[in-house]
Amino acid sequence: MAANKKFTYQAVPTFFLHDNEVTGPEFRATTRPSLGLIDRPYETDAQFDPEGKRTQWERFVYFLEHQNQLGQGKVFYKLAFVIRHGEGYHNVKEAEVGRHAWEDYWATVDGDGHSTWSDAHLTEKGKAQAQTLNAFWRDSTVSIKIPLPQKFYTSPLARCLETTKITYSDLNAPADRPFKPMIKERLRERFGVHTCDRRSPRSWIASNYPDYEIEPSLTEADELWKADVRETESEVADRVAKFLDDVFTSDDSYIISLTAHSGLIRALYNVTNHRDVWVSAGALVPVLIKAEVVE
Repeated sequence: MAANKKFTYQAVPTFFLHDNEVTGPEFRATTRPSLGLIDRPYETDAQFDPEGKRTQWERFVYFLEHQNQLGQGKVFYKLAFVIRHGEGYHNVKEAEVGRHAWEDYWATVDGDGHSTWSDAHLTEKGKAQAQTLNAFWRDSTVSIKIPLPQKFYTSPLARCLETTKITYSDLNAPADRPFKPMIKERLRERFGVHTCDRRSPRSWIASNYPDYEIEPSLTEADELWKADVRETESEVADRVAKFLDDVFTSDDSYIISLTAHSGLIRALYNVTNHRDVWVSAGALVPVLIKAEVVE
């Protein structure tokens, strides 16, 4: 990969229906059949599939590999399977009391005596949403040859760790690309004020998710969350850009999975100039990201 390089990022349209979905909070993107891969020809079809027997996904993956070869170390493409975590207990409480009351009070406390949302866990509905994604993968990897991610990244917050585990469990990942998610602090939801976004200790994560890789910089206690300071949207975008810098510099995988949060996904779309499409809880959407080395 391009070590110690700087990049510009651009979401590449024309390949997925998600690229042109409605923007704003009134619409929420869901997991589409075939992930909304548009039925279209690729310049590599004549070489790869002269008899027209390959699936659309097989042809797209070959085309993606070809595009990375053409980049000659200056242009890189990664297909990101972006997952918003399943429904958490904080989502339920916000829906119950409304946005204003949530922001004004309920987001700042740990629970209401009936449920707790500090580092919010998945509800039963949230677990079922992740199980639906698991069923999607079980079918689609066989029926239409959607490839499993070559690398898995997740936020360290409990709802994302659990969503990732349920979504990708027992899918027979290849031996050279095993299911061993990397936990990245930079994939967290906005820091501060909201207790649902306060991380559990590193030791708790390691104990409950022993098969996950934890980046060395992740501290035992959450040193980033402050009760009285909320991270700004521009600050979230800055750390998303740093996350992409890290991934495009150090990871040669061209198909990756990111399990994160609504605010983080919107920041990713901001950094890559993707349309500001809001994503439903428990949904998986595809984003093709082009990284170009800045000379």
